[in-house]
Amino acid sequence: MAKNKSDFVGQTDDQLGESLGQLKREQFNLRFQAATNQLEKPSRVREVRKDIARIKTQQAQRNAATGK
Repeated sequence: MAKNKSDFVGQTDDQLGESLGQLKREQFNLRFQAATNQLEKPSRVREVRKDIARIKTQQAQRNAATGK
């Protein structure tokens, strides 16, 4: 379910923000599952973290390009 950089390039700024919010909520839930030993797929924690980084990188590149 992990995405590539190209999956985020085609999204608008609003879509990126929404995706980031969803991933942060998922990361929060995964942390709780890990703390209570209910985590079914430990590799998902890493995938979510990398997807968040991909989105933030894309947002930073767009901000740099527009001079914000």
